[in-house]
Amino acid sequence: MARYEFVSPFAKKTAILNNVLKSFDLTGRRALVTGSSTGIGFALARGLGGAGARVILNGRNEARLQDAVRMLREEGIEADAVGFDATSPADVSDAIERIETRIGPIDILVNNAGMQRRAPLEDFSHEQWRELMRTNVDSVFLVGKTVARHMIGRGAGKIIMWRTSSAPRFFSRAMRRSS
Repeated sequence: MARYEFVSPFAKKTAILNNVLKSFDLTGRRALVTGSSTGIGFALARGLGGAGARVILNGRNEARLQDAVRMLREEGIEADAVGFDATSPADVSDAIERIETRIGPIDILVNNAGMQRRAPLEDFSHEQWRELMRTNVDSVFLVGKTVARHMIGRGAGKIIMWRTSSAPRFFSRAMRRSS
């Protein structure tokens, strides 16, 4: 059963809210959250874990991953760390295979890995652009495709694409400068 429970002095409202929370129970499910050693990804992993899922945290910084897992475990959340570069096809393939074999089938994927680079368009180097696209676009494709193949084979699973975008700000600033 999920760990979250609403408590209120109003018994009828409490019962209704707890029934709603039970519909979000993820006990027995495994959720991989990319880019989850800090920030929004960590918060998403904490929420899934709080709903009962076993969470698999991902990131490139092993020390931050281990700190994040420790914090979640201290809260009573079942958590594992699997560090891999979500922009590398070989890393993604190996890591997903390892997770599926050692931890169990991935029931939920939250594609969260991402980054921001803020600079005027005219100052942005091609390499900065490629790094941004590899992290914010390629990683979604690579991890999503690899996990989806396993989910399709099982006939079950959910993939959540979580993205923030700095592109409108990036291009709108460039457009303002040129007008």
